Amino acid sequence: MPEHSISGGIELTKLLKFSNTGEGFDHLSQWMQSICKQHEKAEIIVGFEPTGHYWFNMGDYLKSQGHKLAMVNPFHVKRTKELDDNSPTKNDRKDPKTIAMLVKDGRYREVYIPEDVYQELREAVAERDRLVQRLTAINNQVDRWLDIHFPEFEQVFKDWRRQAAFLTLRHFSTPEKIAAAGAMKIVAIWKQSMKRTTGAKRAQELVKTGRVSIGRKIGLVAAEASLQNLLDEHELYVKHYEELEQLMMELLLQVPNAGKLLQIKGVGLITAATFVGEIGDVSRFQDPRQIQKLAGLNLVENSSGKHKGKTRISRRGRKRLRHSLFMAMITILAKNTEFRMLHQKNLTRGKNPLTKMQSVIALCGKLIRVFYGILTTGRDYSAEKMLGDIERGKTAA
Repeated sequence: MPEHSISGGIELTKLLKFSNTGEGFDHLSQWMQSICKQHEKAEIIVGFEPTGHYWFNMGDYLKSQGHKLAMVNPFHVKRTKELDDNSPTKNDRKDPKTIAMLVKDGRYREVYIPEDVYQELREAVAERDRLVQRLTAINNQVDRWLDIHFPEFEQVFKDWRRQAAFLTLRHFSTPEKIAAAGAMKIVAIWKQSMKRTTGAKRAQELVKTGRVSIGRKIGLVAAEASLQNLLDEHELYVKHYEELEQLMMELLLQVPNAGKLLQIKGVGLITAATFVGEIGDVSRFQDPRQIQKLAGLNLVENSSGKHKGKTRISRRGRKRLRHSLFMAMITILAKNTEFRMLHQKNLTRGKNPLTKMQSVIALCGKLIRVFYGILTTGRDYSAEKMLGDIERGKTAA
């Protein structure tokens, strides 16, 4: 890892390279302290460009040493690095110097490293995303397998992940085996594991499709092994997902007032846990608009002279937080009466009505304010207050 030292625009020392180890971090610390002593400096600000994961451990180390951490935007680094030499050259000497100059000019934001339960929640949400991606990949691979070897399967079962369909694939992987087993044997397998079994009529239909299937017949031994491996993976990842959700609930309930977020109809565990994990300790925010900006949901406008550009969201912020709020609002609008009424009001107001997408984005901001109020005050969610806000809006209009 390269490091530069700049004070007031003056380069105080040459580039330092150190390893991503405890010994390397100690070497960095001694290097910084020696510079401070030599030039009579009392405070150190360490600048980072968040383009990878290597800064995590070093950030924790430097924070424990009492140093201030500064995060610079990679986009700013890319645009700024050509100013000194009018060249797009990128190397280990040039980039640290550019980062140091940005920090010197105050073009950074302070690094927030969540601790305790907030970091645990953030890690749990990231792991959940990984499991969801893996389960989605497995689902697509099984769908592909069925399209090749048993395309008629979906005529009987719309979702292979349902218990009866899953048991069928476990015990009778191919159309030939289903046809050979017969309906009675298939029903008997279902009864062994299911409290409420699918009827014999469906089993007969399955056998019928198995007899006339156009599924590929060659390479079936390896194909069956592949399917069973995919089903094994699916069971394993589902088990891990369920265990992780339980952990997320336990962690969420450790955060003051966070459990009250679940009182909002349409807000589930994943939305609440993602919000709390991504923002960390809510007391570090003085206004919910700061959280809106952190999510990249703040509005920006590109205008010049007489040209007035379109207003849009900045998309500069925590992507997972922004995506979670947007997807949560889609669910909320399907289940929550008061938010749906607000949405309708946005679409039909007499002056400057919003489009559907604009309304959803505006309601994401409203949801942030509701979450912020619950977390900071400890008050229960009030549907009546939300409806009162709607009525006051109508009166004002």
